[in-house]
Amino acid sequence: MGGRWSFPRSRMRMLLLENIHPAAVERLEEAGYTVETMKGALDEDDLIEAIKGVHVLGIRSKTTVSRRVLEQADKLMAVAAFCIGTNQIDLDAAADHGVAVFNAPYSNTRSVVELAIGLMIVLMRDVPDKSAAMHVGQWNKSATGSKELRGKTLGIVGYGAIGSQLSVLAENLGMRVLFHDLSERLALGNARRMRSLDALLAESDVVTLHVDGRAENKAIFAAAQFGRMKEGALFLNLSRGHVVDVGALAQAMGAGRIAGAAVDVFPEEPRTNADPFESPLQGLKNMILTPHIGGSTEEAQEAIAEFAAERLLGYLNRGDTTFSVNLPNVQLAEVSGAHRLLHIHRNQPGVLAELNQALAAAGLNILGQHLKTNERVGYVITDVDRDYDREALGVLKAVPGTLKFRTLH
Repeated sequence: MGGRWSFPRSRMRMLLLENIHPAAVERLEEAGYTVETMKGALDEDDLIEAIKGVHVLGIRSKTTVSRRVLEQADKLMAVAAFCIGTNQIDLDAAADHGVAVFNAPYSNTRSVVELAIGLMIVLMRDVPDKSAAMHVGQWNKSATGSKELRGKTLGIVGYGAIGSQLSVLAENLGMRVLFHDLSERLALGNARRMRSLDALLAESDVVTLHVDGRAENKAIFAAAQFGRMKEGALFLNLSRGHVVDVGALAQAMGAGRIAGAAVDVFPEEPRTNADPFESPLQGLKNMILTPHIGGSTEEAQEAIAEFAAERLLGYLNRGDTTFSVNLPNVQLAEVSGAHRLLHIHRNQPGVLAELNQALAAAGLNILGQHLKTNERVGYVITDVDRDYDREALGVLKAVPGTLKFRTLH
């Protein structure tokens, strides 16, 4: 399973899917790498075919990198998710194959937050229905049912990077903010943590979801949760499609219990803009549907491209795994006056001892060494004198448990 990879940058193939921002291509090519791009996502079989001979894969949210894909990836070293989430990637399988995975967890935070604020305002004012009426010639000027955000209670489910920033902006608009999170989070401003989701739902005029895509979050919002919301409250989901039972939301909207909703993510989404979209939420009163555009601003996409590209370059050029979501995080400086050997292995007893015996047998003088592990893999970085027999390094990939071995010159 182990492999050794060391070759000129120009011979390293990078494949970026899903119309990733040109800033990423520019930065990677500027660093000397060859980059291929595709506009759409690929299904599993097509991805398996396309990934042959590819060293670095870049995706967004619609391409699934499964264990089967990773097993067929003969050269793959790293996967970059040019988005926040990584639930579309089998992280354990990637670790088992020594493939580093990176994402951009903060770059589009502001874009999502601004969209959430805007959606809350237009839903409170019943803008979607008033606008639709105007388009068919109906003039319906009325203050009935039109309200301000100021003085209302916002319930945020998930108080991470997006939820916490939304908390600050909403409070600045005069809202009272409650939040619920399974992890211990520092409350910003006057936000108040609610120990239970039910308690949050009972008090909130607007409920907005900002949770991650882990499997345990599937359908965490269903008929029971909609039934516990205040009658006439608003609902937003700009997080992950599978966390909401959209059928239950449609029923709650149809019954008038939920006065308005905005949904940006869906359990099933088209792979390309040319594919059709269907949902039980279509055609409902005061319902805003958007095509997964929460983080799709020009500013956010450029920031994501630059951040993810820099993470890739740090890993490829110096072995830095900072912000990797599946390998031990090690921050490394550029190699100076030495050669760097990078060894990824299964986390099992005796690997470091075996590796150092192999280094000694190869006659290598170690200038510095670092080991870090997580529950699945270990990562050893060894800097050695420049004067050594490169052929002797072949013994390193034979060390039991080796997943990947790479040299930096």
